[in-house]
Amino acid sequence: MVQKLGFLKESPSQTAGPYVHIGTTPNWVEITGVWKEDLGLVLVGPETKGERIIVKGHVYDGAGDPLKDALIEIWQADAEGFYNSPQERRGRADPNFAGWGRQPADGVTGEYKFETIKPGRVPYKDGRLMAPHITFWIVARGINIGLHTRMYFGDEDAANAECPVLARIAHKARIPTLVATRGVENGLPTYTFDIHLQGEKETVFFDI
Repeated sequence: MVQKLGFLKESPSQTAGPYVHIGTTPNWVEITGVWKEDLGLVLVGPETKGERIIVKGHVYDGAGDPLKDALIEIWQADAEGFYNSPQERRGRADPNFAGWGRQPADGVTGEYKFETIKPGRVPYKDGRLMAPHITFWIVARGINIGLHTRMYFGDEDAANAECPVLARIAHKARIPTLVATRGVENGLPTYTFDIHLQGEKETVFFDI
């Protein structure tokens, strides 16, 4: 859920640079003592409700090479479709689910991976239910403004077909760039969501 921050002025955009991980994931770059573990590392705990899943993939540049310095953040609703946000007025979100995560791409393979839960459906502004989805934010060197996109689930065909957001995408052939494929890893349902910054398979990005 995007929070309104009208009291803050937007600062000029600039590329994340090679140092973004120092400030956001210091333990990952072996700078210890800042905090016990990097923020956003863990979304779920033993008491979290919902179906446990793994979300993984790569961020590819225009040449088709994986970005090894990308930083990915995700936001999502809990299993009942509620956000862990002060602006959530429809009900109480699962207190044992963070609803937000942050992971750097692996420095060797470029892969990112989150362990989370499958989100419930959330109403669009006109009340129609959106399909289950996870919001992604991507930054890396060369990206001046963080990119927003969504991941939908390949095993939710009926919900995807009636989702009001997906219906607004004019070029229907590009909708599959937002849909993750399902597999199994370590006994958990695993959704692979590759993000392409440019090229023939360029992912649909949202202006928010």
